[in-house]
Amino acid sequence: MPNTPSLYIDVWSDYVCPFCFLEVPVLDQFRAAYGDAVEFRWHAFELRPEPAPLLDPDSEELHRNWAYSVLPMAEEREVTMRVPPVQPRSRKAFETALFARDEGRFDVVHRAIFKAFFEDGLDVGDVDVLLDIAATCGLDPESLEAALNEGRYTEAVIEDERLAGEVGITGVPFAVVSRAATDSVPGKAIALRGAAPVEHFIEAVDRLLPDGLPQPQ
Repeated sequence: MPNTPSLYIDVWSDYVCPFCFLEVPVLDQFRAAYGDAVEFRWHAFELRPEPAPLLDPDSEELHRNWAYSVLPMAEEREVTMRVPPVQPRSRKAFETALFARDEGRFDVVHRAIFKAFFEDGLDVGDVDVLLDIAATCGLDPESLEAALNEGRYTEAVIEDERLAGEVGITGVPFAVVSRAATDSVPGKAIALRGAAPVEHFIEAVDRLLPDGLPQPQ
């Protein structure tokens, strides 16, 4: 029988949000500590969907935010980051990640999209860039291109964002740590806003499961 997780972490993020990328190593730490007892579920949240104006990559405000907030946290979390020269929309990147999930390659593509933008400064809103990322990650770029052209995953992205609205999410990263319900214990959830440190996730687990996290069955 497949393992049944004892805990779920739903994470809403955007591939063009630096703080979402900075949360990846934190979640890796948490995964290393709890293993298969936890299931991560990533959700789309476009900070600037059509027709919202895009950020100016050369703006003083953006560079000030990087200098005083992003880069100090990147150094603390040992993440390589550079100010991207472009500020794209991210819907096609999310659709690419969903295609990868269906192909069993979500994690590697998810990380590759983040790194392409924040390490290499590539336009992850450009389909050709996404096709190259897919090919590098072992996916068939022609199949991905067909899926993107058909809008096969567009509704799934919109559904993620509709759910975010129901939850009351207005910014990312945003995580919901929830306890799986059992016959004797009801489900329960704790929300964590922003680029929370791993200690906050562990504290949430302690509150949700004061007797400790049981191993998956």
